[in-house]
Amino acid sequence: MDSSAIADRRQLRRKVGFWRIVAVLLLVALGFALYSVAGGDLVVNRGPQIARIKISGLIQDDTELLERLKKIEDDNRVKALIVSISSTGGTTYGGERIFKAIRAVAAKKPVVSDIRTVAASAGYMIATAGDDIVAGETSITGSIGVIFQYPQVKDLMDKVGVSLDEIKSAPLKAEPSPFHPASDDAKAMIRNLVMDSYDWFVDLVADRRKLPRDEVVKLADGSIYTGRQALKNKLVDSLGGDEAIRAYLDTRKVGKDIPIVDWDASGKRSSFFFSRAAADLLNLFGYGDLVKGEDFQKLMTEKLFLDGLLSVWQGVGH
Repeated sequence: MDSSAIADRRQLRRKVGFWRIVAVLLLVALGFALYSVAGGDLVVNRGPQIARIKISGLIQDDTELLERLKKIEDDNRVKALIVSISSTGGTTYGGERIFKAIRAVAAKKPVVSDIRTVAASAGYMIATAGDDIVAGETSITGSIGVIFQYPQVKDLMDKVGVSLDEIKSAPLKAEPSPFHPASDDAKAMIRNLVMDSYDWFVDLVADRRKLPRDEVVKLADGSIYTGRQALKNKLVDSLGGDEAIRAYLDTRKVGKDIPIVDWDASGKRSSFFFSRAAADLLNLFGYGDLVKGEDFQKLMTEKLFLDGLLSVWQGVGH
């Protein structure tokens, strides 16, 4: 074979390789678009269903979750809602907003709270929004109470020789401060704030669980309870899992043949699906050695879909 023929074959091979890469990218884009339409953001286009949302981690003011609950409330194809909770708590305001959004759904369709490993403090607050609360026998719940924490760095500043002077319009302005011990008046102010939120929480539990307030106060000393203990104290309605949830919904005329559909946050699913689909397609077309699947997924999710820095502050919380 002469040199010109060899050169032509190499050039043809490069062209074929180029168009294979283009085809892979197009298929990835098409798959991502089809997923977004069929299984992602437009999940509400399915038939009759029982919606399920999952609340986990730190509870805070979550606009996306509130919008999702509003869509569930307004969608006539959703016949019931299951709220699956795995959270040790969060801010009182975040719990309050989610609680009210779930109660808005409950005004139109049955809602079951599903306590998983733990639903304590603000997690339990949210659980009380359900018409029925199901827990596992060894689930952890309760911790009805409010806490306000603030750091104190005065001793450290004294050691390094740093001081802070301040001029305030009134003694309670910007109290408590991390730069000096709180005065008795500042402590009294914070305690009044904590107790006001605590009273609101206790009243909410008493109302939702149909319990005398003095009984709830006895339970609301910060104690946590297993599912079995919570059932005995009437903080939950039954023990079990999916079967117990289905049994309750059956009493509300929600048929057992209606499928349960997870209403996840679309953004979380989109980034994972795109990276996984891209990796699979690269492997399918023989480019697995070029970009390893797991490495590619990590690159796509941790780099391309990284959305800024995170900052967490713990103030009045549960």
